[in-house]
Amino acid sequence: MQWLRRSFLTGLFVTVPLVISVAALVGIFRVIDGFTGPFYARWLGRELPGLGLLTTALGVLLVGVVATNVIGKRLLQRAESYLLRVPVFKTIYAPVKQVVAAFSPDNDRGFKRVVLADDPARGLVLGFLTREFTVDRGRGPEPMVAMYVPTNHLYLGDVVVYPVSRVSYPDLSVEDAIRVFLTGGMAFRSRMRTTPGGERPGTLGV
Repeated sequence: MQWLRRSFLTGLFVTVPLVISVAALVGIFRVIDGFTGPFYARWLGRELPGLGLLTTALGVLLVGVVATNVIGKRLLQRAESYLLRVPVFKTIYAPVKQVVAAFSPDNDRGFKRVVLADDPARGLVLGFLTREFTVDRGRGPEPMVAMYVPTNHLYLGDVVVYPVSRVSYPDLSVEDAIRVFLTGGMAFRSRMRTTPGGERPGTLGV
């Protein structure tokens, strides 16, 4: 009975995340296909399941191909500049794009470093480095670090500022830290090493 119980629980913990992930993907595919499928149904005279999803995937791929081309990139930037003139669209699109792009490994200005801050009120705080700068509060320039700390959702969080003396840099990649946040901390390695903030190579940005 103990072996059956252990095997059942192990299978449950493996199966449940898999079922939830597959169900979420199927739901997303159905929504996308529901938007584009009717257009093909009217055009072809019959419904072809999955054709709308295939078109969407090809459309995303085409945008990616165009965006990697110099001329296409300029055209997309021009179109984006026109769309950003729309007040409501600008309010929603610009912040979302900045946050999403920050997690992209191809973005030179995205999150490139993981920070561990020693907060007297909250304990050790894990986040992403967003900016290094100095603050003069009458005692001369003080090196500071701004970091983004996700909360309930990866794309929602707080921006906190700490003195450089309170931060360190763990040997975690941005991908590792994202996995930690998505798993509620379960993806932490059993052992890590950190580098003090004052010893980090490079100069402070202003």
